[in-house]
Amino acid sequence: MVLEKAFRWAPEWLRYLLLIDPLARGFWSFLGFYLCGACLFVCRGSSRIEEACDLYARAANMFKMVKNWSAAGNAFCQAAQLHLQLQSKHDAATNFVDAGNAFKKADPQEAINCLIRAIEIYTDMGRFTIAAKHHISIAEIYETELVDIEKAIAHYEQAADYYKGEESNSSANKCLLKVATYAAQLEQYQKAIEIYEQVGTNAMDSPLLKYSAKDYFFKAALCHFCIDMLNAKLAIQKYEEMFPAFSDSRECKLVKKLLEAHEEQNIDSYTDSVKEYDTISRLDQWLTTMLLRIKKTIQGEEEDLR
Repeated sequence: MVLEKAFRWAPEWLRYLLLIDPLARGFWSFLGFYLCGACLFVCRGSSRIEEACDLYARAANMFKMVKNWSAAGNAFCQAAQLHLQLQSKHDAATNFVDAGNAFKKADPQEAINCLIRAIEIYTDMGRFTIAAKHHISIAEIYETELVDIEKAIAHYEQAADYYKGEESNSSANKCLLKVATYAAQLEQYQKAIEIYEQVGTNAMDSPLLKYSAKDYFFKAALCHFCIDMLNAKLAIQKYEEMFPAFSDSRECKLVKKLLEAHEEQNIDSYTDSVKEYDTISRLDQWLTTMLLRIKKTIQGEEEDLR
């Protein structure tokens, strides 16, 4: 009888769940106490909203136990909304993040919506480092689940801006390098070049990071090469002047060999130079893509570099 009364007070998403999900109905003897109690507390007035928040959170965790991720996400959202009524911004943001993590396993777009709600609260509180972290989470969802690289780039850029504002330059650079990687893949070469040069310039002035500067200048040079051979020549000269150690690197020597092969339109020399480099430093997917694009400008068709 108590559960039947509580059912009438339950939110629409819960009533629907109980009607269609036998597992949820079987679990109702446990969940009903928490969820129905939460609904009744809310209806009785603001003095019981805190108890309702706790009961919604407990119900959400029980839904997680049975891997009902959508129901868990919805329950966490209910708790977050109640925390907002209490002006408990931190708790509301935490529950929105919990909801987002639950929805990741069932509804990626709803996960993004919840994380955006959390970000709005954190930025309003001045918690930009935490907001940046959740922008990265959204970017990763766009990368892996929704496959929308443009939106992933936008969220990585926003995360980088927040990290920079908080002087977390290392974290900002990690985000910017993700932007550069995808920008180059989308043939937005100038954008990628600016990032690689910026990060490389910062790295070469650091005793701990200067070794990685050659990798960033190498990638920037390849992006220049994708635009124009003359661009790449001038870029290599500039990087050698800025960072003399770059001249002795295998990466710089490779680009010079590729420039020579390109100028001679010698596809065999180009391929041999890449293979020689690959025997020592294995090419990753990004480098392979860029080198294939450059190779196509020599022979007009794509072949495997290996």
